[in-house]
Amino acid sequence: MPSRRFTGVITALVTPFKNGSVAFDDLRRLVDAQIAAGVSGLVPVGTTGESPTLDHNEHIEVIRAVIEAARGRVPVIAGTGSNSTSEAVSLTKKAHEAGADGVLQVAPYYNKPTQEGLYRHFAAVAESTDKTVMLYSIPGRSVIEIGVPTVERLLSSHANVNHIKEAGGSCDRVDQLRQACGGALTILSGDDALTLPFMSVGAAGVVSVASNLVPEALVRLVAAAARNDFGAALREHHRLYPLIKALFVEPNPAPVKTAMAHVGIISSAELRLPLCEMTAANRAMLLSTVDGITKN
Repeated sequence: MPSRRFTGVITALVTPFKNGSVAFDDLRRLVDAQIAAGVSGLVPVGTTGESPTLDHNEHIEVIRAVIEAARGRVPVIAGTGSNSTSEAVSLTKKAHEAGADGVLQVAPYYNKPTQEGLYRHFAAVAESTDKTVMLYSIPGRSVIEIGVPTVERLLSSHANVNHIKEAGGSCDRVDQLRQACGGALTILSGDDALTLPFMSVGAAGVVSVASNLVPEALVRLVAAAARNDFGAALREHHRLYPLIKALFVEPNPAPVKTAMAHVGIISSAELRLPLCEMTAANRAMLLSTVDGITKN
């Protein structure tokens, strides 16, 4: 139902590849490991899942595989966003039919629509499903920001548009969203490094990249912040911060896939062009940082 609330650590899953194809065995093992570690939900085929370079059949196959592997143990919020409204609606309908608990909708990229265009785009998606629609504001990749009045308008007109993954890098914006929408809107950090400060002003968790690699640690951090134990949360944040920074030294998901393959979570760090392997220097720095965190 649209009233379902998604909080805590929700992992933005990588899509493992092997020899150019989706490595479904790796993906299923990753889902099981994530759930065993205590995450609250899973997002397949978001940015971290390399959705721009999956074809439509692969996109839906990955969503179905994650839903089947999760077996109802945690909610699955499928990435079905696009810069084409008709494509976003089509993917959303297919994810709905596959059994997704909600959908993640990125702000349309490249087109640069007005706020009215954004409203109509997300409204069309919301009208194609009764599942939860999680908005995704990430101006660093989409160029545009989903304005606070637009979020408020969508929340007022479409009851299932009641979550936002906020990746604009501003605690002030989280506060603005809380002031405008109150508790009717669930705000989740879209940036691992800002999870703690965002939760301090009202966010309810994180859609995390780092939890692909260290899910237990992110679960501890978010659980501590949720119970207002900000001392414990800060200690975990300080411990993880060098790793989180290293995971974004090059465009996501190249570093996290490299780290996951290094520790054996997935069998290959393979990416699809235009993403490519990390530079030798950045890779060495990343893996040194990974070893320092995971072996202590």
